Amino acid sequence: MIILGIDPGFATVGFGVLEAERGAQRLIRCGAITTQAGLPLPTRLRQISDDMQMLLQQFQPDAMAVEELFFNSNVTTAIGVAQARGVILLAAEREGVAISEYTPAQVKQAVVGYGRAEKQQVMDMTRRILKLQSCPKPDDAADAIAVAICHARSATSLLSRVQP
Repeated sequence: MIILGIDPGFATVGFGVLEAERGAQRLIRCGAITTQAGLPLPTRLRQISDDMQMLLQQFQPDAMAVEELFFNSNVTTAIGVAQARGVILLAAEREGVAISEYTPAQVKQAVVGYGRAEKQQVMDMTRRILKLQSCPKPDDAADAIAVAICHARSATSLLSRVQP
């Protein structure tokens, strides 16, 4: 199963592409979509949409895992990120890719085993799980990889095959 993990944003969208099979994951590629500050928001959203479409067509993932929106106090930033998230979800829907969404606590629980883990713990476990020499950069890409690992662990679980 090929999984595209996404850490949404409008300045930087982290992505990580994993191959998951039989409880093991392998990193295929990671990086970030960046948009230039100062450009109008619609221009930035179009760039995110175009780059997402390119990623989806290049890697043809079986699933896309996206981190749910979490914000502290900056409502303006949250609105921009929410709009970027909408563009990201639309791109996957247009390509017919199954979408799953996870909260930050779910990602931390799946990767570290503790839903309130610190960012550095998540990054270090991501490195260990994938047997990498160093933590992926930028941080947004590392976060996206963690989201993909979360989905891999959820989607390949025997519990996911149980019918209600």
